[in-house]
Amino acid sequence: MVTRVATVAFQGIEAVPVDVQVQIAPGMPKFLLVGLPDKAVKESSERVHAALYASGLSLPPKRITVNLAPADLPKEGSHYDLPIALGLMAAIGAIPSDSLEGYVALGELGLDGRLAPTAGVLPAAIAALSRDMGIICAEPSGPEAAWAGNDLEIIAPQNLLALVNHLGGYQLCARPQTRRRPDPGALPDLADVRGQEVARRALEVAAAGGHNLLMIGPPGAGKSMLAARLPSILPPLNPRELLDVSMIQSIAGELADGALSDRRPFRAPHHSASMAALVGGGLRVRPGEASLAHNGVLFLDELPEFQPSVLDSLRQPLESGETVIARANAHVTFPARFQLVAAMNPCKCGLAGTPGHTCKRGDRCAADYQGRVSGPFLDRIDLRIDVPAVSAADMIGPATAEPSASVAERVEKARERQRERYIEAGQPDVFTNAAAGPSLIEKLVNPDKESQTLLLQAAERFNLSARAYHRVLKVARTLADLAGAEKVARPHLAEALSYRLNLAPA
Repeated sequence: MVTRVATVAFQGIEAVPVDVQVQIAPGMPKFLLVGLPDKAVKESSERVHAALYASGLSLPPKRITVNLAPADLPKEGSHYDLPIALGLMAAIGAIPSDSLEGYVALGELGLDGRLAPTAGVLPAAIAALSRDMGIICAEPSGPEAAWAGNDLEIIAPQNLLALVNHLGGYQLCARPQTRRRPDPGALPDLADVRGQEVARRALEVAAAGGHNLLMIGPPGAGKSMLAARLPSILPPLNPRELLDVSMIQSIAGELADGALSDRRPFRAPHHSASMAALVGGGLRVRPGEASLAHNGVLFLDELPEFQPSVLDSLRQPLESGETVIARANAHVTFPARFQLVAAMNPCKCGLAGTPGHTCKRGDRCAADYQGRVSGPFLDRIDLRIDVPAVSAADMIGPATAEPSASVAERVEKARERQRERYIEAGQPDVFTNAAAGPSLIEKLVNPDKESQTLLLQAAERFNLSARAYHRVLKVARTLADLAGAEKVARPHLAEALSYRLNLAPA
């Protein structure tokens, strides 16, 4: 007789059904685990043996075969412990085999029989709900599974004994409730920034339209300070975005106690980060910083210090909004529609262009340093601004800068205009101008003859690519949204071009 328990394998953020089949047959005592298991899955036999023994159960001295079907799908992770243990318990009669029907099980077992949380419970719960099934998981993972919906049946016991009692109807486990992450406190405020009016304006435009931003300036000018305050003017995640972000965090094991937060992700990896750390990968494919910043901000400080190949690996995610990791035995896709904010010094010494400073290496210092960032990568950045050193008058004078709350109100109104516009255009999945397609943005901007002349002159003089042309239109549309204008006018296009060409606004 073969007992079956349903579980899942993860491909990206997708939970693929897996059938755990357990057979106990006469023969020499042996425990066989087949179905392309990785090392963590192979080691589950020892954890399962110890957990069953701690729960007062022992396996018969027979030939035990566990098959993870489909057999050609690689199985990774420790969450197979629980379904294997449940299959064995049903096979020896410790629990009724029909009590497991209609449930997806996942969880790691401790040697004392306790259930430990594992990554990916939220995607597994959503997949179980789509199949009209319930889920069995560890107690700490229960609140995470509860976010899948009130219609999902959840069993989240502390240990195997509590699970046996629940399935037998002796002591039922309470249904876990959703949790929200405690408010970590106020975010850094834009009111702390002295001077830098152009940079503040560019930051507001970037937040309103979801545009990529590059800040170039000497050390101490406030580039990192400005980037750290971008989250304070971004609107909270809407329910659709919150679900997408939480599923990625669940796969990465970054949902503490199953609690969710509607704050947009802000990821700031060090410039020594590898390609796998940035875009995803590794021995066991996991989402990288680009995916963990999905629907949020990816901040790259000291941009030229990143390895050129690492930076260029972001070109595809910046264009398509997803990272694709191809292996000989796996093809994994993670969402990665993030807003890139980067900062860099103008040269190696950091003071090129500063009044009164003359670099010993001349223009070559700045050219070599900035040349570490490829042209195709820079072509995907909408706003490029100079951030000069703050003057002594700005530092000594009274703080009169506009706070983040006021800027956030304008950003929220601009984003609301964009949402309504794209719903009317039949694109409800597009929330910002930066995410709009080329043909759609051309239709929505529709520049007049005067604006077309300005665009033509700029395109011919500065050799704008087709991508750069459309990104100028997107920024101009955002500037019009901030101004509350229905139609994009010449001043909006002129300011958008000034950011693109790194000149002073017209």
